[in-house]
Amino acid sequence: MMRNPVLILSYFFIGSAVRNFSPFQFSTEPSDTLAVRGAQTLLNCSVHSEFPAKIEWKKDGSFLSLASDDRRQVLADGSLLISSVVHSKHNKPDEGVYQCVATIDNLGTIISRTARLSVAGIPRYLSQPEAASVRVGDSHVLNCEVNPDLVSFIRWEQNKEPVELNQRVFTLPSGALVISNATEADAGLYRCVIDNAGPTKTSEEAEIQILPESGEERTLEFLLEPQHVSKVIGESVLLPCVVTGHPTGMHHQTASLSSQISGVDRYSAINRSRALHSESDTSPQFLKKPANIYAHEATDVTFECEVTGSPAPTIKWVKNGDAVIPSDYFKIIKEQNLLVLGLVKSDEGFYQCLAENDAGNVQSSAQLIILDQGSRGGAGPTPSAPRDVVASLVSTRFIKLTWRLPAEPHGDDVTYSVYYSLEGNNRERIVNTSRPGEMQVTMQNLMPDTKNGPRESSAPLRVATQPEVQVPGPAPNLHAVVMSPTTVSLSWDMPLTGNGEIQNYKIYYMEKGLDSEQDLDVNTLSYTMTGLKKFTEYSFRVVAYNKHGPGVSTEDISVRTYSDVPSAPPQNTTFEVLNSKSIMVRWQPPPADAQNGEITGYKIRYRKGTRKSEAFFLYFSGLQRGTEYMLRVSAITVNGTGPATDWTTAETFESDLDETTVPDVPSSLHVRPLVNSIVVSWTPPENQDIVVRGYTIGYGIGSPHAQTIKVDYKQRYYTIENLNPSSHYVITLKAFNNVGEGIPVYESAVTRPQSVPDPLPILPPVGVQASVLSHDTIKVTWADNSLPKNQKITDARYYTVRWKTNIPANTKFKVANTTTLTHTVTGLKPNTLYEFSVMVTKGRRTSTWSMTAHGTTFEAIPSSAPKDVTVVSKEGRPRTIIVNWQPPSEANGKITGYIIYYSTDVNAEVHDWVIEPVVGNRLTHQIQELTLDTTYYFKIQARNSKGMGPMSEAVQFRTPKAESSDKMANDQGNWKTDMSGTGDNHILIIVIIVSVGAFTIILVVVGAFLCTRRTTTQQKKKRAACKSANGSHKYKGNSKDLKPPDLWIHHERLELKPIDKSPETNPVMTDTPIPRTSQDITPFVVITDLSGQMLTFNGVWRFGEEFSSWMNPGFHCTGQMADSVYGVVWVCGLLMSMLWIEWPMVAVGLWYGQAYVMDNEHRCILLMAF
Repeated sequence: MMRNPVLILSYFFIGSAVRNFSPFQFSTEPSDTLAVRGAQTLLNCSVHSEFPAKIEWKKDGSFLSLASDDRRQVLADGSLLISSVVHSKHNKPDEGVYQCVATIDNLGTIISRTARLSVAGIPRYLSQPEAASVRVGDSHVLNCEVNPDLVSFIRWEQNKEPVELNQRVFTLPSGALVISNATEADAGLYRCVIDNAGPTKTSEEAEIQILPESGEERTLEFLLEPQHVSKVIGESVLLPCVVTGHPTGMHHQTASLSSQISGVDRYSAINRSRALHSESDTSPQFLKKPANIYAHEATDVTFECEVTGSPAPTIKWVKNGDAVIPSDYFKIIKEQNLLVLGLVKSDEGFYQCLAENDAGNVQSSAQLIILDQGSRGGAGPTPSAPRDVVASLVSTRFIKLTWRLPAEPHGDDVTYSVYYSLEGNNRERIVNTSRPGEMQVTMQNLMPDTKNGPRESSAPLRVATQPEVQVPGPAPNLHAVVMSPTTVSLSWDMPLTGNGEIQNYKIYYMEKGLDSEQDLDVNTLSYTMTGLKKFTEYSFRVVAYNKHGPGVSTEDISVRTYSDVPSAPPQNTTFEVLNSKSIMVRWQPPPADAQNGEITGYKIRYRKGTRKSEAFFLYFSGLQRGTEYMLRVSAITVNGTGPATDWTTAETFESDLDETTVPDVPSSLHVRPLVNSIVVSWTPPENQDIVVRGYTIGYGIGSPHAQTIKVDYKQRYYTIENLNPSSHYVITLKAFNNVGEGIPVYESAVTRPQSVPDPLPILPPVGVQASVLSHDTIKVTWADNSLPKNQKITDARYYTVRWKTNIPANTKFKVANTTTLTHTVTGLKPNTLYEFSVMVTKGRRTSTWSMTAHGTTFEAIPSSAPKDVTVVSKEGRPRTIIVNWQPPSEANGKITGYIIYYSTDVNAEVHDWVIEPVVGNRLTHQIQELTLDTTYYFKIQARNSKGMGPMSEAVQFRTPKAESSDKMANDQGNWKTDMSGTGDNHILIIVIIVSVGAFTIILVVVGAFLCTRRTTTQQKKKRAACKSANGSHKYKGNSKDLKPPDLWIHHERLELKPIDKSPETNPVMTDTPIPRTSQDITPFVVITDLSGQMLTFNGVWRFGEEFSSWMNPGFHCTGQMADSVYGVVWVCGLLMSMLWIEWPMVAVGLWYGQAYVMDNEHRCILLMAF
């Protein structure tokens, strides 16, 4: 309350011992830093001052206690050293926002700008470089996708040596390596390396082969297209466009970003690429910094601070390190300047202007010194106190004081000063009389119903007015030219009558429709006004100043700044689904001060999934049924399109519902009373075939018709606010459409007494989405409807994210807390469906869990081996075993196949084991033709779409010592039967035996002669080619799982298994480690298809040679020796059958009749041997 005003006549002077301003500012301020877990990091801070300064650090707004901290310490210059950064999933003590605070005792405190310390994640390759063949002169892009925060640590190596970067070979901001105009020197093995982020981690190597240019024209293809990018002004931006083809082209643009390049530019290389949108943000910059000020007590001072930036920075003021809270005596004027009214001694210190936007933050400080009143001056006597001080007029907002001349004025030119203050407040205000001898003053802008009280008078002050002086005339030829939407250029000439030297000019300008005029001083005959409002009319005038003061003003001139794109989206946008194929859109124009010109139209963008379209109309038709569309609206001026509204979803109906009648009654209505509100929830009508446009809620004390509220048809609950405690309310709910309102449903509730705490819950987060990032990481995002539109969190609320998988069914939820609207969940299982939900906690209030979002992690290679591997012998077939197993416990994806490894030497290298591939849906497999009385070891490896998993432990199995007695008896019986059939024609048998023997000897001799002509060099080339084509593993070509063609050979996976008796230590080809026989034999080979038809019957085949020259084109088979017993049986059967079957039919009939001798696994079969 205001006390009665006190008249105090004072006179004072500034003595000679005035304190000087003390230099006190930051010479180094902390900046954003990316730290590495376990490594040390340094946040720089140093102060320039005359006196020693105490430096402390704040983290997330609170002072750090470093007295007993072993990891963190403040260095001598004030920098903060963290010797070992700690960071884990649930403990992140070092990550946050830091600020340096410097204090000098008896002088003041200043704070630095803020800096964010982030901790790099664990290096993880999300994608690996891939091998490729590139033609000379072509371009290629090697991708290497890592954690986004580790991109800056990526470097590339070629053949394990650093890649030399230049204009032809360069890296992109994403970490990818671009090779343009490829040469033969670019061939080699490439890998990307993550350095300086903990232990060095390298990617897989990718081989780049350089092919000669064929000269043939190839279609141009974009390997890399421009991407939308946002950069801070002053930074460089790389706009890549990489093309392959012949003839080829490659363009990449690097520029120092300025506000002039913001917009849409298009780059192309013969074919057109997509449009590139470049947005420029600027960090805050000072146009005017606050200045040091001397002032007396009870006076008013203004600290000026003018800042520019994009987006527009927010400004706050700090005094001695503490935020300035606006009050009656501390006011923010013109959105940036600080006005301090009625100074007191405690206002002395350092004031800082802090500006911040998304691109950064800056600070600037100024010192305020309160001057002491000097001793009384002047040699003559001073006036006595004024007499009869009275409040002659008292109103709600002003007081008029009058008084009489002092009894002893001691002169004629006496001026007066009135000091006044609010009762109980020592902060005084001062008002001076405007003319000597005037004995009244009016104090304005007071608070109603307040009191003022008298105080003792100060020393008297004698002031004499100055004589009238000559001032300049008006400045001629004043012109104003509009340069841009926010800039006007002014120019004028010197006054014709200057009456002395012109010291400066003052420009007065005012926005049309406002009463407040603003001014600024200039020293030239022209000036460019910036920071004006767009498409706004301004008036300007100029006044010249000389040593005597201001001159005559020019006439006002008016101009309007240019229009620009709207700076705000349309307001109150609504979307109404009309039927299954139509949506109605409604909106209002942007705010008047954000239109920046005449609105010429509106642009509506809508999309379904990732597809986008544009339209300029209100009514969308021809849409798809039951489909969710996202829409937003933006305003258009002649300059372009302004910002759009947020994306809003609207889902068309599954079918065209009936709207010829009103909706049915809602199926349920529930109410939950609180102290001053009632939460109403409901379910829609059971008849879903009638259109529901929304719901009408009526409520009142004793009657439901006092108030009505309409809500959207999708809404299922509403909170009725501002109710009276302990009152009986009747509530009604009706569904409505364009025909009218349906039948209501009624409910009543009594609000709780005032003494009962209000348990109103917070609304749960909405729009929860789960974005899968990798095989073990999902990013969860959401929105909070209780936050402002910009979704900026300003209070102490936090969010709890929970997640789990339904396999197994009793899995418990895991939770994590966060203070942002996103959370990245790591450590998940690959190829697993997870559900996520979020709740918000504010103080002691907690919301319910949000609706769930689901996400399935990507696949990864199996992390465990197949389990329960068993090996058993097949009954009646001692040379055949059956391998059984179960899938891996951690398959990490769909198993697409298995590989069975077996060997007689458990310590053999893995590439020396025989392998059997099996398709992924089988859990058993037969392996035939094993050696009797031999110990085998078996391992199994599973694979999925991402690669091979680990091998199982070796399982030992020993085959029986001899053939089963049943089989031996059967074989002998067949032999005797065949022999008995020949007893009638001994002569014919002898003839046939002699003929076949002679024919066979001829074939052996001819084949041996042909084979020996092959040189050792040719044999080595063939062996090397065979090894390169088939890999180091020895695939056994008998797998049914490989789905062979109708031939009993699979030409893609089979290979020769030669008996190489070379004495070399590392032969090019080695025999299978599974011994079939101890004899060194030369087999005679016959190959048949499934019908028994002969395909090959040619001469002698030497072990180690290929069949490709003997067989049909396109097939390749390498013989594998069968057991000699089957060859003997076949030969005997052939000789005996010839007695009664004609020769042409003997071969065909016998081969088909003796098919059971063939290997059941479709291998090439050795049918006889000599």
